[in-house]
Amino acid sequence: MRQIDALKSPRFTQISTFARLPICESLNGVKALFIGIPFDDATTYRPGARFGPSGIRQGSRLLRPYNMYLDVYPFDDLNACDRGDVNVVPGYIDDTMKVIEKDIDEIVKSKIVPFIAGGDHSITLPILRSMAKNYGKVNVIHFDSHFDFWDSYWGKKYTHGTWLRRSVEEGLISNVIQVGIRGPQFTKDDFEEGKKLGVKSFNIREVKYSREKVISTLNSLNGPTYISLDIDVVDPAFAPGTGTPEVGGLTSFETLEMLRELKLEKIVGFDVVEVSPPYDISEITSMLAANIIYEGMSLISFNK
Repeated sequence: MRQIDALKSPRFTQISTFARLPICESLNGVKALFIGIPFDDATTYRPGARFGPSGIRQGSRLLRPYNMYLDVYPFDDLNACDRGDVNVVPGYIDDTMKVIEKDIDEIVKSKIVPFIAGGDHSITLPILRSMAKNYGKVNVIHFDSHFDFWDSYWGKKYTHGTWLRRSVEEGLISNVIQVGIRGPQFTKDDFEEGKKLGVKSFNIREVKYSREKVISTLNSLNGPTYISLDIDVVDPAFAPGTGTPEVGGLTSFETLEMLRELKLEKIVGFDVVEVSPPYDISEITSMLAANIIYEGMSLISFNK
């Protein structure tokens, strides 16, 4: 098998692609691919997520071809490859969003599922614009410690904390379910604001103590579904390399197990965002992010 051969090669540690996947020289026959979006100009606290894609590639070196939990060979089943990085425009959010949307369009029009490494969470908005053009409104499963539906930061409409509101306003989303919300909030009104926007939120206590209910609600979604996972949904004890950490989150194991339990009709895209290697310790955040993407690919392989 291709992945096993790569793993046994004495030179595999020098290959700078996700999980030693081949570079996407052609999209023919490809069912899923990895692509990086190294952009963090929409952050509101600690920067560094522009280095997320390279960090996740580095953290993926020990990923192996066979997923024993779902009994699949995701890379071979999906003929997966590494597309490289989007050529973002540092310092220019609007221009970068146009480039992201154009690049994702090419992938989605080919009926390929993109697995995207951010970058800050603002990148999800142009991705959803592309998804909506090709699939119509999509469901969004949003793993995060923050709501991300604020109207603005410092008067700016496009930040990593406003992408979800913009997506709702632009009519890109069918259903939104948030998982893992926690920490101090700006105001009590935020909870009512989410209801007005049609966002269903499970806070961290509900996830910890009523997990079966949360999984059942997620699996009730029908139609095309996009999964967006902010790495800060994980407790900083397990994922310190992020820009806006919140204590009291999911463990690494809980995060991976929740993904393995998803039974979704159609996953059309998957991103892991806000990985900031400059704040990481021993690459544990990057390694977790890489494994999260691996489990996402395995899900598609398992449910196809």
